[in-house]
Amino acid sequence: MKKILFFSIVASSLLLSSCGIHNEATSNLNQVQTSVVLSQNNYKVIGTATGESKQCYVLGIGGLTKLNQSAMSEMYKNADLKGGARAIINPTIQYKNQFYVLWAKRKAIATGTIIEFVK
Repeated sequence: MKKILFFSIVASSLLLSSCGIHNEATSNLNQVQTSVVLSQNNYKVIGTATGESKQCYVLGIGGLTKLNQSAMSEMYKNADLKGGARAIINPTIQYKNQFYVLWAKRKAIATGTIIEFVK
């Protein structure tokens, strides 16, 4: 009886557990390329902008959109670049993955620094 109880506890803990992976893409993986000369102190930092995109997979099926593109587009929507000469610099994307027995979740978080040119 003790063996059956032990194996059922081990089996249920394995079935109910999950794994998580986190990585960050610091290289420029997007197509937004701007060449700006920042040799002078002609800008000021306004703040940061973030955007997030999520996907769920059931039995490996799911995720019809590209995470990095939708996270970057959400970041640009949330940036409020209206008024003045503003730009987003240093965009990075973080990926967070969670795995369960039959399904998985992926999340991409895009962040960038908003600057405004004063001269």
